[in-house]
Amino acid sequence: MKKLFLILIVAAFVILFPKSLSAQSGSLNFTSAFPMGEFKNNLDKTGFGIGGSFMFWLPTSDLPVSVGLNIGFINYGNELRREPFSSTIPDVTVDVERSNNLVNFHLLFQVGATSGVVRPYAEALFGGSYLFTETQILSRGNDEVASSTNFDDFAWSYGGGAGFLIQLTDNEMGDFSSIFLDIKARYLFGSSAEYLKEGSVRINNGRVSYDVSKSKTDMLTAQIGVTAYFNSISF
Repeated sequence: MKKLFLILIVAAFVILFPKSLSAQSGSLNFTSAFPMGEFKNNLDKTGFGIGGSFMFWLPTSDLPVSVGLNIGFINYGNELRREPFSSTIPDVTVDVERSNNLVNFHLLFQVGATSGVVRPYAEALFGGSYLFTETQILSRGNDEVASSTNFDDFAWSYGGGAGFLIQLTDNEMGDFSSIFLDIKARYLFGSSAEYLKEGSVRINNGRVSYDVSKSKTDMLTAQIGVTAYFNSISF
């Protein structure tokens, strides 16, 4: 499934961007994610993370459509405990941190205003999400000693959203021609996936068992960040 997803993304790149890629704008935002439907029944917890996108085809007055790529990271739960380093070295302790995370990757299509201080827009997204739970051993200096992925799965996702840009600068500043405050909300419909949440990993007598949840992975996200239009950035 994951390999098929990557093949489809590469194929989309070939079709949409047959020439050398040149990013026209980029965004970086803070994200709050709210599970919806079946996902909320299993995971009634707000996630937080960051996201960003690059647009390779910007809108014009004749065709107010832009096309690009969006990627996001969301953490939806952490657990932390202190443990002896080993049974033979009980006088040295380490932190054991477990995190439940989601990474999504989408083709992004936007249509919206091309001028004005405030520019509303709507968007559509098509892609997928990778859900994984990871456990890390950290030293007292917060350096990673070891880590392992306990559980992971993949879900297709698609959805739409709306937002608006508020112009902050209109002067050329080195690599940037203009910078906007970007505020948006999205609703993503996710296919069924298996995943862990806080308390899903159980350790008894040195053995590990997982309490696996399964549901669709719909979510509502609220985002705020900045969008910058570039003078020229090529890939």
